[in-house]
Amino acid sequence: MCLGIPGQVIRMLDGYEGQLALVDVTGEERRINVGMLPEESFAPGDWVIIHMGFAIEKTDRAGAEAAMAGLELMGRGRTDGTADWDGG
Repeated sequence: MCLGIPGQVIRMLDGYEGQLALVDVTGEERRINVGMLPEESFAPGDWVIIHMGFAIEKTDRAGAEAAMAGLELMGRGRTDGTADWDGG
């Protein structure tokens, strides 16, 4: 399983054979390579799932929200203060 972070396309960047997009990731602008999805087209407002600087999936707002909810859930850990594993 790989972890993907959702982001929303702000605009496609000139050059780079159309493979770079400027994407809003939780309020921060990042350059993302969309070259792994050659069958897709991208426009401002589109949502993508990003892994290590590459768009690995095109999604919609609901998919982006689900991805973020999963990441937030993983970051919370257990609520009882104990570790999820025994460390041994």
